[in-house]
Amino acid sequence: MPKYVLTIVYLSLLAGQLALVSSSEQGFYQQSPALLMLLAVSAYAVSALLSQLTQLAETRPSYAAVTKVLVPSLFAFMLLLTWQSIVVGFAVSAVLLPAPSDIFYSLTNNLPMFWADFKQTYLKAVLAGYLLGCSAGFIVAQVAVKNRFLRAGLVPLGNFMSAIPIVGIAPIMVMWFGFDWQSKAAVIVVMTFFPMFINTLAGLQSTDAIHNDLMHTYAANKSQIFIKSQLPQALPFIFNALKLNSTLALIGAIVAEFFGTPIVGMGFRISTEVGRMNMDMVWATIVVAAIAGSLSYGALALLERSLLFWHPAFRGSHKR
Repeated sequence: MPKYVLTIVYLSLLAGQLALVSSSEQGFYQQSPALLMLLAVSAYAVSALLSQLTQLAETRPSYAAVTKVLVPSLFAFMLLLTWQSIVVGFAVSAVLLPAPSDIFYSLTNNLPMFWADFKQTYLKAVLAGYLLGCSAGFIVAQVAVKNRFLRAGLVPLGNFMSAIPIVGIAPIMVMWFGFDWQSKAAVIVVMTFFPMFINTLAGLQSTDAIHNDLMHTYAANKSQIFIKSQLPQALPFIFNALKLNSTLALIGAIVAEFFGTPIVGMGFRISTEVGRMNMDMVWATIVVAAIAGSLSYGALALLERSLLFWHPAFRGSHKR
């Protein structure tokens, strides 16, 4: 059978499952268990479509960029369709697991509220704490790489601080800095300082002796050595810390808001709506946080790729 015919069959099965979920009443799997076969066949059809897209990318490199987007998108669509089918088909309580359609409805119908939560948590607390923590870790690492005693004292302290849970730091910071975003930013500074410090220190210490000798041969001063030799070689380590901290900062801000915040913020929204059993709102807030974290991480990954195009880890992919 030609491949395009199989593709049409697979897409038809997927469309059939989507139509079934959209038009059926709650508990349709309980009434007709045989309909589960269509869900299983649809999952197989998606698996076959993903295999076709992967082969297309290998045989025709010009389609690689398109398939790179289609493959995860199709997988995510099938995951959401399965989720929706199980919740609706078995009439699962919304308290246990809301359907993706309910989450989407809550998200789109409360956009002003979610925007206010996003501004409070991300644009104020996360960005401020992230910039302060990463900048402080970077600056202190530059000093510590030249000071053995400071290095010997801060590295064990960083290991100690990484073992302290957020729930232990957050109440203290709320008492020190108040209930607004400043206390959440302080928690983020504590969480992001040491990952940046340790990674930057490792990066600055990884400079090759050959490069140092070459810079001395050119009679370079300390600032020229740092900018031309040390910093470029430390950038992979620094970006590792930046990407790690981008997720840690958001997690820290949300958890810190559980211990005191104005009546706005992602953490406040989650804790409040859980108490009201509005789990669709809780999941919608999680979606907003996940999108914000993914965009932050993706932006840093793109910046890393553009700045480190010369690095062996990116050289081949940059050419492609």
